[in-house]
Amino acid sequence: MKSQTKVVVIGGGIAGCSTLYHLTQEGWSDVVLVERDELTSGTTWHSAAQVTNFGMNQTMVGLKSHSIALYQELANDPDYPINYHHGDGGIRLANTEAQMDGYRHFSSMARGMDVEFEVIDAEECARRHPLISTDNLLGGLWDPMDGDIDPAQLCQALARRARKAGAEVYRHSNVIALTQHKDHSWTVHTDKGDIDCEIVVNACGYRVNEVGAMMGVHHPVMSMEHQYFLTEEISAIKEAAHRMPLLRCPISDYYCRQEKNGLLLGFYEQDCKTWGMDGIDPNFTNALCPDDLERVSDVLEGAFARMPALMETGIHTVINGPITYTIDGSPLVGPIPGKRNAFCIIGLRAGLGEGGGHGWLLAQQIVHGEACYDTWCIDPRRFTGHANVELTALKAIEDYQNEFRFHFPHEHRPAGRNAKTTPLTPVLAAEGAEFTVVNGWERVDYIKPTPDFHPSLTFQFDEAFDVVAAEVMNVQENVGLCEVSGFNRFELTGGDVHSFLDRMFCGRVTRKPARVGLGYLLNHQAMIKAEATIANIPASDRGPDRVWYGSAAASEFHDMDWLRQHLRDDEDVQIASLTNAQTILVLAGPKARSVLSQVSRGDWSREAFPWLSVRECFIGHAPATVMGVSFSGELAYEIHVPNNALYAAYLSLREAGEAHGLKLFGARAVESMRMEKGFLHWKADLLTEFDPFETGLDRFVKMDKGDFIGKTALEKNVTRGLRKKLVTLEVAASHAPACGGASVILDGKVVGTVTSGDWGHRIGKNLAYAFLAPELSSSKSGLSIDLLGQMVGTQIIEASPYDPAHQLMRT
Repeated sequence: MKSQTKVVVIGGGIAGCSTLYHLTQEGWSDVVLVERDELTSGTTWHSAAQVTNFGMNQTMVGLKSHSIALYQELANDPDYPINYHHGDGGIRLANTEAQMDGYRHFSSMARGMDVEFEVIDAEECARRHPLISTDNLLGGLWDPMDGDIDPAQLCQALARRARKAGAEVYRHSNVIALTQHKDHSWTVHTDKGDIDCEIVVNACGYRVNEVGAMMGVHHPVMSMEHQYFLTEEISAIKEAAHRMPLLRCPISDYYCRQEKNGLLLGFYEQDCKTWGMDGIDPNFTNALCPDDLERVSDVLEGAFARMPALMETGIHTVINGPITYTIDGSPLVGPIPGKRNAFCIIGLRAGLGEGGGHGWLLAQQIVHGEACYDTWCIDPRRFTGHANVELTALKAIEDYQNEFRFHFPHEHRPAGRNAKTTPLTPVLAAEGAEFTVVNGWERVDYIKPTPDFHPSLTFQFDEAFDVVAAEVMNVQENVGLCEVSGFNRFELTGGDVHSFLDRMFCGRVTRKPARVGLGYLLNHQAMIKAEATIANIPASDRGPDRVWYGSAAASEFHDMDWLRQHLRDDEDVQIASLTNAQTILVLAGPKARSVLSQVSRGDWSREAFPWLSVRECFIGHAPATVMGVSFSGELAYEIHVPNNALYAAYLSLREAGEAHGLKLFGARAVESMRMEKGFLHWKADLLTEFDPFETGLDRFVKMDKGDFIGKTALEKNVTRGLRKKLVTLEVAASHAPACGGASVILDGKVVGTVTSGDWGHRIGKNLAYAFLAPELSSSKSGLSIDLLGQMVGTQIIEASPYDPAHQLMRT
């Protein structure tokens, strides 16, 4: 065993083997894998091992496409071929039009990644899979690349290639402790000796939190017992001239694929069961849980109805083993929050099918600091302090019960709700608020017109359309009040704060006291890393001179890690989080100043408190910090209030607003208004795949300032020229928005991808943002969007179509 190496990967399943192999592909050969037992002795060995190209977003489709291509290459390796049934095809069934619309959207989204799905009707489903009934069936989504693979052979093939490239694999070597040193390097202590390394990767499957505990962290990963069985031989399969397609059924919560001349049938029962919450037997290796077919009897009945041939065959083998889930069902692949030189690739519930792509993207992050795709959808930092064991278990159960039922737009499932609330949450609920969830925070989506108002789950505009329109109209004509819970807020103090921020941002950071500025942080490849407002708050009885850094609620751990990683030892900067201590009340509309003036002493005139000002004050008797900024495009104020005074501030504003027509508004109204203003959303429009010039943020970049992170790379990008350009589109449809991922089409070819879409209620237009080839960014005709299976005309319009000169917010 080596005593020193660059990277130690802990865990010998698909996650660890894929990471090790891809590290060598990125040029790092001084890497090792440590496995407590044999390779694939955890979840991997009993995996159903299905390999689909279907994903909920383009990153997931892209990493799965990489997996498929890699597995094809391995299967065709003449020196070490592996068993991979590639291209059998697969069908995801549907029995509602809403589900079919979802499949049409995912098909449009996949086209942008050069993946062709096909939406087919019930009769075509039965033609392609002759064992199924068309009762209660509308159709399905056909994935021609679907297949299955041998788990053990796959991992051995990856390990073999990694070894040939210089990596080493140590089996039967149990990690017993981890020590991190002052220079952020690690020592991995095993029962066979110690290994000093720069970087540690946790790829430990269902034992993820045993290794996490050695680092002093907890990962929101939970194991679920999952059962499938193998049938006896089925004559119709034996006699068929082709392999049966794979089947995934959200109607009856089961899946099946061909296994020899029978079927492998797996179940996602409602009476499901967590596993290992109170610890895992150290000897549980290459092991299974006791069979419990009684638990899946209800699902089995649905499978019998869909596939009557099942009632005429016997069960050959039953498998019941643990598989891992996270809070939202997607894995955790990337940096471990709050740690340096520590990564994870865990929570891979579909590990075999996706593992090749996950290891590929993780290796890129480790070696280069970023992957070729924006990886936020799998980033471990997307969950923050609320992600405890109990919440993870509740969400894992819910996700397991809905395995093949995708999330609709505006769908927020009930398990684990109220993880993060403010003192206003019950107050707003009593006002009729319907809540959305942002990083665990309950945030008002809109105000329901009646208590029993429940819009349909759909990819089209739903019944809340007119409700949102009324909220927007009141903000435009009078004044609205909105709570923004969970907004990320860091307080920076120290003598070097502004020089530090100047190095972090690609534009100039305002140093003027009592002023606010917006800026962007780049990664080392010059792509958009973060967006933040900077507010300079002068010294007062509340504290010394300080800077508030504000960013999206979901970015709390992400941004803190980025700032702290780039803070030099000799810089006098202290960073403290106020995210969970304060909440924002947004007061927006032409009468906002009148309301504010009634509840707070001082001169709030345009001259005394112009746009982009910040002031400490009181709202009634509640201490507050007010910023003159607007995400709606109207005159607006962000009122930052300590949570213990939030209710008092709210009551003061509501009382003062009565005479001015004040009404509550929610996140859906904000989304509509920000689309009209050309304001961008982090991780929807602001992605690590594009630089600020491609994203249309030229005015926020100052190439003539001193050095900043990403500047050298950005200079090279300027020489290279734009690859894509973000544009604003008007969509010629009134029935549905262009959801993120929809493909933009020209002459039958995909030329761009939608990032955001919504109806602009103030201008009466269906709007979308999309990245297009730069030569198309001024095109006025010929473009269309594949919108739920229909080619809908679209044209590029000027950014910020509502008040393009931004005069209203300055009034």
